Amino acid sequence: MFEYPDKVTQRLVDEISYGIIGCAIEVHKELGPGLLESIYEECMIIEMSRLKINFKSQVPIELNYKGQAINKIYKADLIVEDLVVVELKAMNSLMPIHEAQLLTYLKLFKKPKGLLINFNTTNISKSLISLVSKYYEKLDSTL
Repeated sequence: MFEYPDKVTQRLVDEISYGIIGCAIEVHKELGPGLLESIYEECMIIEMSRLKINFKSQVPIELNYKGQAINKIYKADLIVEDLVVVELKAMNSLMPIHEAQLLTYLKLFKKPKGLLINFNTTNISKSLISLVSKYYEKLDSTL
């Protein structure tokens, strides 16, 4: 779906994010709030596949503490176009810890942008949280 220029720019990352948000709006429009997170994730996978958006789901995060591998497995819900981490929720409200979790995922995966999407809402666009990492700031910002 996305045409990659010679190098990744902030604009490209933002365009990918808009595509992801469009998918989330479509899923929410079809299903509404009140279902399990896993249902929304499966529908996001269907929607992104339909639009030929490249992604990986349930991507494991390798954790090391001072050089020692940690045997606990954490997984990011989606990594889209190898640039945007997407964390899906189906909760009454998002908490600061959810933002902190997404920021940690951005740091561990070394990705420039993350989206925190809560499907248990009446308006996905208003409840969505978009975060950037230091890797985003390093990208070319010119149009």
